[in-house]
Amino acid sequence: MLKRKMLQSLINWKISKKNECLLVKGARQIGKTFIINKFGKENYENYIYINFLENPAFKAIFEGSLEAGEIYKKISLNFLNIDLVRGNTLIFLDEIQECPNARTALKFLALDNKYDIIASGSLLGINYKEVSSVPVGYETQIEMHSLDFEEFLWAIGLNEQGIGYVKDYSNNLERIPESMHTQMMKYLREYAVIGGMPAVINRYLETNNFSDVQKEQDKILNSYLDDISKYASMTEKPKARNCFLSVPRQLAKEYKKFQFSIVEKGATARKYANSLEWLRDANLIRFCFNVSTPSFPLTAYEREDQYKIYLNDIGMLVAMYGFEIKKEIIENTLKGPAKGGIYESLIADILIKKDRRLNYFKTDNSSQEIEFIIDGAGTVIPIEVKSGSGPTISLNNLLSKPDIKTGYKLCSGNVGQDGKKITLPLYMAMFL
Repeated sequence: MLKRKMLQSLINWKISKKNECLLVKGARQIGKTFIINKFGKENYENYIYINFLENPAFKAIFEGSLEAGEIYKKISLNFLNIDLVRGNTLIFLDEIQECPNARTALKFLALDNKYDIIASGSLLGINYKEVSSVPVGYETQIEMHSLDFEEFLWAIGLNEQGIGYVKDYSNNLERIPESMHTQMMKYLREYAVIGGMPAVINRYLETNNFSDVQKEQDKILNSYLDDISKYASMTEKPKARNCFLSVPRQLAKEYKKFQFSIVEKGATARKYANSLEWLRDANLIRFCFNVSTPSFPLTAYEREDQYKIYLNDIGMLVAMYGFEIKKEIIENTLKGPAKGGIYESLIADILIKKDRRLNYFKTDNSSQEIEFIIDGAGTVIPIEVKSGSGPTISLNNLLSKPDIKTGYKLCSGNVGQDGKKITLPLYMAMFL
């Protein structure tokens, strides 16, 4: 069984919540249902699971009156063997996007506050044009991701103490022993080709076969394409599909800014911008906006017409390149622009799963670029990513600004420091 950080987040919500429901968002097949089921069974005397996709008949519970007492009456009629015990019952509304009235009802269930309510779903925000009233102020939202790199390390057998030793070298800016460094880089490359989707990791643990990993990833990719066909409007279906399939080509360019001409020759933002928004709402991609000025707060300087697009799981990106690239990554023999895009996406994966907002910095008249720049405490922190151990001209220039206190070079080399520039191995990004 895979250990997930989300379990502790659910426990924290249970302890601190007041009159509010919890809404867990995230892409399909990242383990939302599994971990909420585990939480419900282990932390409540009574647990009720309602899946609107698996059993559409449950939608009738939320037809007519949305008064909490009426809803609970209907729930009790569907679950005769489960008592509703005040203060010790969890009701889990899964695939809630299939029942807009249930989303509206969260407000009234939160105000009633007799029982704990968790809702979860994929493609949230897409079907909610039908929601009559979004329960603002009565729900806490948490975004769940596929397994991050640290959770992957737990899955393959590393314990928290061992990871803690690696973290100590990062915190103390001490060179990590070469044998440990070599092993951690090996684990990172494995994570790059496997990613964090639970079904993929479980298949890898069962078989240790990268061919089986690719087959499992292909199933998930096909299910995402099926979701586009099912949920997108008729006009958006082909455009959203083409945008999604173009991401590997976008990231294989020297400059990885998203270009609509890669999707379709002569295409423009006017035609395809809504399709990218659809994919973002479906939790399949993440935007990384260029900023005109590398200053705090970065959102004030975002250039909405210049952005890079990353998938929300590195394993899915590598799978889209095809099986043969896995061997090149594992053996560290991959070359060319695709290598830079994969390692940049690997760091994006780690930052996304730390709930970091992504930005980058590149001026129009310069070939220099900072792959990522994030907000710090009243300042910004530039992060330059090197798949090897090359020079950091862009980072050096940015660190000459007096208001930027620290910058990171993430590379295949060891720990080091030169003035304001801190060099860390790529895998230490999980500690930033």
